[in-house]
Amino acid sequence: METFENIKNGFLKEQETVQPEMDLIRAIVDARTSQNITLRDLAERTGINQSVIFNVESGLKKPSLYLLKKLASGMKMSLEIRFVPQKNTI
Repeated sequence: METFENIKNGFLKEQETVQPEMDLIRAIVDARTSQNITLRDLAERTGINQSVIFNVESGLKKPSLYLLKKLASGMKMSLEIRFVPQKNTI
């Protein structure tokens, strides 16, 4: 039988694994909504199908670097990717 501590540690490890994807999704949605751009508007600006953008924002599709650049350009933004030191984890 699994202990609560084992379950908790497993959950924290999984959360750490998916956090970069969640941060990326949040950044895309925040950038779009802060400019009051609808999915339809962004699709028209970028030539990317609205359903693809929806799937990226929903976490159903992992975007390529090419797609991220097009999304950024459609929001009149530039794409910045950084490598940062890892946080010490438990």
